[in-house]
Amino acid sequence: MPGYKISLFHWAILFASLLLFGSCGSKKKYAETNKIYSQKTRKTADSLKAALPSPIIPIKEEKDEETENKKKVPLSQEAKEAMLHREGLRKDLDWVGAIHFDSRKPNFVIIHHTAQNSVDQTIRTFTLPHTKVSAHYLIGREGEVFQMLNDYLRGWHAGKGKWGNITDMNSVSIGIELDNNGKEPFPDIQINALLTLLDTLKTNYDIPQANFLGHADIAPSRKNDPSVFFPWKKLYERGFGLWYNESYLLTPPKDFNALEALRLIGYDISDPKAAIRTFKRKFIVTDLSEELTLYDRTVIYNLYKRYL
Repeated sequence: MPGYKISLFHWAILFASLLLFGSCGSKKKYAETNKIYSQKTRKTADSLKAALPSPIIPIKEEKDEETENKKKVPLSQEAKEAMLHREGLRKDLDWVGAIHFDSRKPNFVIIHHTAQNSVDQTIRTFTLPHTKVSAHYLIGREGEVFQMLNDYLRGWHAGKGKWGNITDMNSVSIGIELDNNGKEPFPDIQINALLTLLDTLKTNYDIPQANFLGHADIAPSRKNDPSVFFPWKKLYERGFGLWYNESYLLTPPKDFNALEALRLIGYDISDPKAAIRTFKRKFIVTDLSEELTLYDRTVIYNLYKRYL
């Protein structure tokens, strides 16, 4: 049987269908924001079907001294080239469409706590035009799970986050918000719902175990979520994120640079104290000071060995 070739048009239609699917069963109370979501996903799909834009001839406006009316004047060749270079429009290249492609897949999961008091409050936050923030999933205290963005869409949850050399975490990650004010334990039913969701995401997108992170991991100077109450060790035991062997810790060599090891693991150490606080909030929990003890250095050394 000859292979079936899917056209760009049909691919875009399929993509749009997948994006819109998530809103079909939503409650009527969110009908208005679901409508906005559907409009935006159609626009995203349309951008895949559209031909690449042709470079335009830039123009500028000048005043006609006699009539005092503005008139459009073509830019000089030098100005055109500078503008085209600046905007990434390449007149010197031909367009040839490759036929082998698919959608980009998420490769990280970032876990947050909402720092709010209810699921309804967070849903409202994510559906107000001026807030400019979103996540792919929201999990309530009773284990209820809300999908708020298609997995293939770029959510606005990570902010100015950085992990290793990746400076746009929104483009490579799925954001999960846990309904929690940051000052309370996470209920078992909520964590179990999270584990089920993480297992699905890991299987669907082949996300590496080390790539399940907290918001604070990627933004140590700005964020502290999820809080010290979050059970990172339990997640590690289920295959999400890394931990250390508490019963067998290798002593680091005398010349071991703990801060450099945090950088190699992925942490942004431009603010060393913030990086240390974030590490200790996640892995030490009982001591959140900004100084590294011998035990802290030992834990970092063992994590460093596992990451690398």
